[in-house]
Amino acid sequence: MNVIALNGSPNKDGNTYRLIKYTLAEIEKAGIRTEIIQIGGKKVHPCIACWKCFENQDKKCVQDKDMVNESIEKMISADAIIIATPTYFAGVTPEIKAFMDRAFFVAKANGDLFRRKIGAGIAAERRAGAVCAVDTINHYFGISGMFTAGSRYWNLGIGLKPGDVVNDDEGIDTMKQLGENIAWFIKKTHKK
Repeated sequence: MNVIALNGSPNKDGNTYRLIKYTLAEIEKAGIRTEIIQIGGKKVHPCIACWKCFENQDKKCVQDKDMVNESIEKMISADAIIIATPTYFAGVTPEIKAFMDRAFFVAKANGDLFRRKIGAGIAAERRAGAVCAVDTINHYFGISGMFTAGSRYWNLGIGLKPGDVVNDDEGIDTMKQLGENIAWFIKKTHKK
């Protein structure tokens, strides 16, 4: 059993990362392996609409000069996929958007590789817009036949400067509950 978390923030140790860590800590308590993949701040090429993933059906994007294909392999083997982003004008970062476009298109081209996996979107925000960012992520899960995990509130935390989110008690509680919910779902559905 394992969970992959994709960090779309260019601030590797910023608020988005901290929200991920609160969530993964609860998952790890349940004995489930976790891994964070840093997406933000790295060069991620956008989808070029070449349709080669449908033609080749090899579970890969033909663009192979970034970490997308390696990450797709990990996503295929994961029980749950967490995608986290800071809020950019009520949306996701450009790197995580490009990543999702390619990874989910490859998955769709190869028989819905992420179908029936658990998905959870997380967003860090300064003041507003995170619900729209999480909603964007959830659209990818929905069209892929995935189950979307929620918490006590929207999966978001509030903080401006890196580290500020540690002062958002409700956001921290939300992330912990999200982690507990993901772990519960994995345990209930995992084949022995």
